[in-house]
Amino acid sequence: MLNQLITSKTRLRLLIKFFISQANRGYLNGLANEFNESTNSIRKELNHLSEAGYLEKYKDNNKVGYKANINHPMFEILQKVVFKHLGLEDIVEHVLAQMGEVQQIHLIGDYAKGLDTGLIEVLLIGNQLNTDYITNLEEKIEKLIERKVQFIISNRKSSDQQSILLFER
Repeated sequence: MLNQLITSKTRLRLLIKFFISQANRGYLNGLANEFNESTNSIRKELNHLSEAGYLEKYKDNNKVGYKANINHPMFEILQKVVFKHLGLEDIVEHVLAQMGEVQQIHLIGDYAKGLDTGLIEVLLIGNQLNTDYITNLEEKIEKLIERKVQFIISNRKSSDQQSILLFER
């Protein structure tokens, strides 16, 4: 969906990286390694996004870092667009429909770090969740959002696990 509107794959990957979680930060060389791209193409897109006000530059010792500009008037809209592009809204909607007493839904794994790897890991926290429904749900959602989805069920979240809270009752 979004890849038809934003034709630069590098720009799309940067938007996903920074707008999936406002906590995500990055440096030029680290992003180039993470995306397996040249520093020149990353620098060009970081400059465009910074000049437009979507990203903020900050100094960290002798390095320049980048993060999402949460004060930008389009921040929440871009974040929702990224969530929609990745299918996260559809996941939450389907899970809540028939899963039982879901207390929290967390995005974990690579997507919580802003990496669009194709496998979306979702942590469902609750008691007496409908586990039979989950198996069927994974297949339905995968067809809907065209990405692999893996659900992990627990009654609590591990404190050392990086996550993005998608839903809380």
